[in-house]
Amino acid sequence: MTTIYASAAEALRDLVRDGDTIAVGGFGLSGNPTDLIEALRDSGARDLTIVSNNMGVDGRGLGILLENKQVAKVLASYVGENKLFAQQFLSGELDVEFVPQGTLAERLRAGGAGIPAFYTKTGVGTPVAEGKPHADFDGETYLLERGIVADVSLVHAFRADRAGNLVYRHTARNFNPLVATAGRTTLVEAEHIEDVDYLDPDAVVTPGIFVQRLVKALPRVKDIEQRTVRQRPASAGQPEAGAAADSTTHTFATA
Repeated sequence: MTTIYASAAEALRDLVRDGDTIAVGGFGLSGNPTDLIEALRDSGARDLTIVSNNMGVDGRGLGILLENKQVAKVLASYVGENKLFAQQFLSGELDVEFVPQGTLAERLRAGGAGIPAFYTKTGVGTPVAEGKPHADFDGETYLLERGIVADVSLVHAFRADRAGNLVYRHTARNFNPLVATAGRTTLVEAEHIEDVDYLDPDAVVTPGIFVQRLVKALPRVKDIEQRTVRQRPASAGQPEAGAAADSTTHTFATA
């Protein structure tokens, strides 16, 4: 059963403990459950294991947990945007398990589906495979990967109803549906919560059975990792490109 809370801090209160494994949705800064991440920082929980595609950037997204020295281990696919992450990793402060992106998605899906492990060819013959069981199938070598089940999952959705059913918006969907199913307790911040009607069942991406706690996301300007500016090309009936107004191209924009 899904319970709606007044704030992210209230939803997270008395839930996270030191040493917990926290799965977090998002890709770059797109689809980050920002309110819940800030509430996690404010909770003061330490020695956390974070499972996420990446660790945000310096000072934003999951980067704020690194700044607060709350993270002991990270399972992620990409960390190139965060200098503090690199510093803590190289200094030995942070234990890091790099996971191929597709494997990370499947490990979360498997955990949410009750599948304890699966075999994949991805990573065979690389450092990713070190220490993992191998097996041969039809003359090909595969390695065993464990499903991921988190103590707590933090998710960002576009719309929700009071039963906890969720839909996502464009690229902000990314890892969020997988993370939602992989948590023993799943907390969701949604930009819009239906007060009266339920979502169209045919549109639901994550059924409410996976969602235990729900909160309305605070209105905020969405972060953009990289902002590049170019001249808008001229078209028929418009001034030449040199006289055209600048347009902004957003890379990794939050949808």
